[in-house]
Order: sequence, then structure tokens, then C-alpha cells
Amino acid sequence: MSKHTISVTVNGETRGGEVDSRLLLVHYIREQLSLTGTHIGCDTTSCGACTVLLDGRPIKSCTMFAVQADGHSVETIEGVAQSGNLHPLQEGFWEQHGLQCGFCTPGMIMTAKALLAANPNPSEDEIRHGISGNLCRCTGYVKIVEAIQYAAAKLREQPEEVAA
Repeated sequence: MSKHTISVTVNGETRGGEVDSRLLLVHYIREQLSLTGTHIGCDTTSCGACTVLLDGRPIKSCTMFAVQADGHSVETIEGVAQSGNLHPLQEGFWEQHGLQCGFCTPGMIMTAKALLAANPNPSEDEIRHGISGNLCRCTGYVKIVEAIQYAAAKLREQPEEVAA
């Protein structure tokens, strides 16, 4: 199997190393970088538990090779909180009870983060459409939608540089 040297900015830090050409991004993140908040749920892009942001856009890292991320920026759930403070999305999931088992939560938060960056005031339907690629087997989605609405409202109140 061929090897490739890659350089990826992960949560603001340049990371690199040699990877097998067939190594999935999710395995690179979890096994080589030890960032285990990105979950492996299905390996088929069906559940969204592995969602990370690639250059600000949500992608399912279980179907992208690590070599494809070379030269790009990846944000994982570990990079969402800043200076020890929860991001409004994380706070929203806590305050609005948007999680039960928590397995889908990192992927939901990453997807919602991209949604709110593109649309700071989404309707309930827009939120439901935005997270439609992420499955939750516990909550029924009502509390997840409420958590995202909570975060959207809080982000709109913050100065722009804090909200990012």
C-alpha cells in the first residue's frame, strides 16, 4: 500500500505525518491524532456521527480519505469550545436537553455550526433540513432543533468575532 505525507490544519494546529493511501479521515482523526470526539457510526455516510468541518463545510469523515484533506483545514468537536467556554451550540444542547445518549451529538453540533454560519436565523424547517443527514436514535429531534434555535439566538446577540 502506498504512503503519503500530509499536512492538515486541525482545530487551528498544523498536523501532519505519513498515512496509508486508503486511511479514512475519521481513522486519521481518531487513531493518529487521538481526537475521539468524532464518532464512527456506520461507515456509509448514513448517520452523520463522523461529521467534521472541512474548510468550514460539513463532511462525513468516514467516506473521505485522509490524503484528500492534505492542505485543508479540519475542525472537530474538540475545536468548538474556545478558551474553556462552551460554544453556544454546546450550551444549547446542554440547556435544551438536546442529547440523550450523546453518540450523535458531535456530528449534530458540527453540522449545526456550518448551518448557523450560513444562516444565522434559520426557521425550524431549515434546521430540520440542515441536520437531515444526521441520525439520532434517541431524541426524536425536537430537543435538538430547540438546542440549535437556542444557539442561533445566542450567536445573534454576540459580536461577530466571538460568534465564530
